[in-house]
Amino acid sequence: MKSPDEPDAPPGPMAEPLQRAASMDTPTSPPGAPAPPPRIAKDASGILAVKTRFQRKLRARPKLPRPSAGALLFLFLLVAAVAVAAAIHRRALERDFSRRVTLSRTAPDEIKRIRHELADLEVNEKELANALDTRLKYLGATKRNEFYIAIDTKKRDFSFHFGDKTLRDAPVEIGAPRTIVSGKKKWTFAPLTGAFNVESKFDGGSWQVPEWLYRMNGEKVPRARPEVKDGLGKYVISLGNDYVIHSPPAPESPLKGAKPGSFMVPAADLAAIWKRVGPETRVYVY
Repeated sequence: MKSPDEPDAPPGPMAEPLQRAASMDTPTSPPGAPAPPPRIAKDASGILAVKTRFQRKLRARPKLPRPSAGALLFLFLLVAAVAVAAAIHRRALERDFSRRVTLSRTAPDEIKRIRHELADLEVNEKELANALDTRLKYLGATKRNEFYIAIDTKKRDFSFHFGDKTLRDAPVEIGAPRTIVSGKKKWTFAPLTGAFNVESKFDGGSWQVPEWLYRMNGEKVPRARPEVKDGLGKYVISLGNDYVIHSPPAPESPLKGAKPGSFMVPAADLAAIWKRVGPETRVYVY
């Protein structure tokens, strides 16, 4: 400790820089000078805390509107309707799956029976495969509730069905396959087998006698080929590619009997099914 009579010690080397720093931080202003601007605040880290006028104030986000009771009821009913529709669709798929499983179980026996029937036919491998495919499609049609036509070329039988029920049965005359040649022209009517859709039908119309019919009958083709009412038959069902199912031609028609490669059915039988035959009616020829 120092006595009161001892003089103060001169400042040490550390005190002098502190004093100098203090004098730099507090500059003196001459009398009458304007007051200096306020000092900028510093935080503890020494970083300037400056508030600019561009800084935006944070605003509270608006709350979403609460749906009304009517909207909630509508959503509930919509979800319930979708659930019911999904359940119905699933049951339909299950029924279809069960039907297909049942069909697959009976298919081997049907294939054996069909192959046995086809064994007597004089057909090559391609024709056998086509005939077998047609028989299987015909078998599938018996499991569905739809109208269709079946023509058995071996038994010469024409039948009209709904599902597995036979609604009409009739004899069918099959036009013989032919190849007609006249100079550079050639018409081929091959035997028809397979599964087809009805393309169109017409009744009570006129038929222009085609050139091939004159060539087939060994007659001269007139310059103006005549049109004969019901010349192909009163009822005609077109299968495409010039193949038809038709009733007997009118007596004045030069066509006698079935058209080559096509099928002739009694007019009464075609008249009985006429209203039920449409553009999507399937026809199975085997």
